[in-house]
Amino acid sequence: MSQRSAHTADEAGAGQQDFVEVRLPAAGAYLSVLRTATAGLAARLDFTLDEIEDLRIAVDEACAMLLGQAVPGSVLSCVFHLVGDALQITVSAPTTDGHTPARDTFAWTVLSALAGEVDATVDENSVVSISLHKKRGGGPGAP
Repeated sequence: MSQRSAHTADEAGAGQQDFVEVRLPAAGAYLSVLRTATAGLAARLDFTLDEIEDLRIAVDEACAMLLGQAVPGSVLSCVFHLVGDALQITVSAPTTDGHTPARDTFAWTVLSALAGEVDATVDENSVVSISLHKKRGGGPGAP
């Protein structure tokens, strides 16, 4: 687990932002680490208890989607970007089929309701990423 604080995006012209990256085995037994990190970082941004719990569940759900298709023995990566009053979380893992999760499922609907903005991408190496963006005070399903 590594934390890189005060990473400046000044080079990109976006000002200062903090981020934390957690890398762990792509196995369900380790998801409690990500739920704890999510809660701690959301609390740092003064999210309400309900917003924190929504994010914890959303991260868990996003990871569950990825773990179902993750390459056995691979690494799950979770990057938290703290920007102003918002938290952007990107969970990634190399997958066996290189397909993003279906957006017409109950799981995707729940994820969108809990996290606000949700997106999924896949790169040329079949690494699937699910990104969540939640703004403090946005309410359920608000970005």
